[in-house]
Amino acid sequence: MNTSTSRRSAASPNRMLQNHGSKLPFIVVGVIVVALIAFAVGAFSCSDTTKYNWDNLKLENGRMVYYENDEAVSTAGIDVSDLQGSIDWQAVKDDGIDFTMLRCGRRGSTEGQLYTDKRYFENVEGATRVGLPYGVYFFSQATSEDEALEEAEYVLSLINGAGVTYPVVYDQEPVTDSAGRANNLSADQLTKNAQAFCKRIEEAGYTPMVYGNQYDLSRLNIDQINAAVWYAEYTNEPPTSSYHDFVMWQYSHTGKVSGISTDVDMDILFEAEWLSPER
Repeated sequence: MNTSTSRRSAASPNRMLQNHGSKLPFIVVGVIVVALIAFAVGAFSCSDTTKYNWDNLKLENGRMVYYENDEAVSTAGIDVSDLQGSIDWQAVKDDGIDFTMLRCGRRGSTEGQLYTDKRYFENVEGATRVGLPYGVYFFSQATSEDEALEEAEYVLSLINGAGVTYPVVYDQEPVTDSAGRANNLSADQLTKNAQAFCKRIEEAGYTPMVYGNQYDLSRLNIDQINAAVWYAEYTNEPPTSSYHDFVMWQYSHTGKVSGISTDVDMDILFEAEWLSPER
């Protein structure tokens, strides 16, 4: 999953000032510039709109925990793919992990072919065997709504009857390869793709979710997508952006969990009501 961040600069005030010459006091120019910068930053982060009280977020033994009325209400998770290799799922569960998100598949970023994660079925069997609930995510490189629907149908074919209870996630990120087929899509097209995927997943009875960091989510018209958000920002401090009230947070990509020989992404789910009926 991508860790890139976004930087936005304030719009230039030159056009606003071009007809005023020296008549506009310098202090007014400064006020306008400061206001523009504040507006640009605030429109992006909106950190004062979060529904969470970050004073209730605690880092305990390397795991994020969220409290309400002095009671832990969050659940601890990881997300894995074939990059983690073979996993001892009993050891994972015994290490205090409450749920896992499994990569079920991906679309090739240049040729567009659909692939099943090499260890997806192995991970489903292992997590199910030890009673660890799971959801799935799909790495999308769809360039159209039709391709996004194709991806959704592909995911549904992989999870049908498998007992998924956590969300089914649309993960669309730009790739470093300049030939990435979906790198330069417009915000409108990216949004339509996410809408198509999430709508089909919801129609099938699962809880849709969209994954991304600040930059990924800024590429979407996120408020037009009827889905929860899984937010990525790697920090031991409260997240710096809450312009959308995410329900799950990926806060580390260097976690250590028993039963997994590699680093692993660490997640916290704030609200259990986002779970799907078992299917």
